[in-house]
Amino acid sequence: MDNGASSYRRFLDGDEGGIVEVIRDYKDGLVLYLNGFVRNIYTAEDLMEDTFVRLVVKKPKFSAKYSFKTWLYTIGRNVAIDYMRHNARSVAVPDEDLQRIGSEEMGVEASYLKEEQKILLHRAMGKMRSEYRQVLYLSFFEDFDNGQIAAVMGKSKRQVENLMYRAKMSLKSELDKEGFVYEGL
Repeated sequence: MDNGASSYRRFLDGDEGGIVEVIRDYKDGLVLYLNGFVRNIYTAEDLMEDTFVRLVVKKPKFSAKYSFKTWLYTIGRNVAIDYMRHNARSVAVPDEDLQRIGSEEMGVEASYLKEEQKILLHRAMGKMRSEYRQVLYLSFFEDFDNGQIAAVMGKSKRQVENLMYRAKMSLKSELDKEGFVYEGL
């Protein structure tokens, strides 16, 4: 049982400090993962909060079938999908506002993604299809294996392998456009 699972179990047993530990340990990565869906860091933060509210209010049972992080990110993904379904008819944001928001997001991301290559990689991933961004983010930044990614995305391992291959080819193409020198993709 990993630390998140034991902290969550303590919370379920009545120790409020357990949920505080879970939030502290997983909030930053979850926000960046959710940002890949909604493309707005402020909305991603709200969705992260909604994910933790769901844990506190509904207290879903965690089964050790997957890691705690995989389980938590799956809940976050479902919250993001629900949000996008309900806001599918929202008003389009002008390009100037998107650029301003993007520059604000980079400050948060830069503090979390300290290495310059990871920042470039993250920018290039932002130009890709949502499924591609998701599979690469979970693999590169969260160190999930294909089984964990399949669980989060609701796909089979084979589908994830195929998606990973296409995502890497798309990423390579985006990085080539940026003039990025890379090894091992």
